[in-house]
Amino acid sequence: MEISANKSSALPAVAGKKKESYLSRLKKNAISHWQLYLFMLLPIIYLVIFKYVPMYGALIAFKNYIPTKGVWGSEWVGLKHFDRFFHSYEFVRVMKNTVLLSLYSLVAGFPFPILLALSLNYVNARFFKKTVQMVTYAPHFISVVVMVGIILQMLDPRIGLVQTIMKFFGMSAINFMGVPEWFSHVFVWSGIWQNVGFSCIIYLAALAAVDPSLHEAAVVDGASKLRRMWHVDLPGIMPVAVILLIMNTGHVLDIGFEKVLLMQNPLNLSSAEVIDTFVYKVGLASTAINYSYSSAIGLFKSVINLALLVIVNRIARKLGETSLW
Repeated sequence: MEISANKSSALPAVAGKKKESYLSRLKKNAISHWQLYLFMLLPIIYLVIFKYVPMYGALIAFKNYIPTKGVWGSEWVGLKHFDRFFHSYEFVRVMKNTVLLSLYSLVAGFPFPILLALSLNYVNARFFKKTVQMVTYAPHFISVVVMVGIILQMLDPRIGLVQTIMKFFGMSAINFMGVPEWFSHVFVWSGIWQNVGFSCIIYLAALAAVDPSLHEAAVVDGASKLRRMWHVDLPGIMPVAVILLIMNTGHVLDIGFEKVLLMQNPLNLSSAEVIDTFVYKVGLASTAINYSYSSAIGLFKSVINLALLVIVNRIARKLGETSLW
């Protein structure tokens, strides 16, 4: 009993010693490498000012916000605006369009950068490889406004290039931007065309880190290029792919604002209205501006995205060793 008591009394001292040594070591590192801590301080200040301080404004989602009264002076209404959104006739349509567009973009767009990176990784002709990279990267740097203008011109039912080609082959013209069912296809595949080249950069970097001895051993065993892709390259870039998939899942309801709004028109609005454009119209573009209602919708979207991120990250951690945290 006396020995155990001595041991138990020594535990806090040991813990305090470890804590003190850690703090002293941190202080020593901060003094000797102050430049690195200064560089780290800048992004922390940015995150605090532009990411955490604005969270204070989320309070207006629970208030009947009046600008002249301020955030604290406005009346507290609790979950009234959330309940209003859940019971509005727009809720089902807006949520369905947002989820379908986002999942469509995720499922259709996720494999293409991987396939492009794998294909470029096995191209030996340097000039051809650089040309393909330039052609696929270039659309990413086109402005969204310019991109939508190009799409509208190409799909114009009277003078558009796509319509001209269809008429040449004897097919009837289709008003792609006037038929609600075509909106999701135009939106998703134009986005894939614009971003597939830029998105494959990180996979090319991951492929460069694959151990060359694995490829040498596969070649000695007589493996074809497809077999090497499947058994060497894909396992090598799988951790990167899982991380990107988790991060993309955390933006399921962030379908984008500018492109959707620019592509909307009264004919395709039934399938083109998403949460971001609905918040803009309710909060700023309508005659009766309602800051609290639009903030409640935006906060609901953020909470759902955070929940999906945590759930998918936990699933990835259980299925494998790769996760964000």
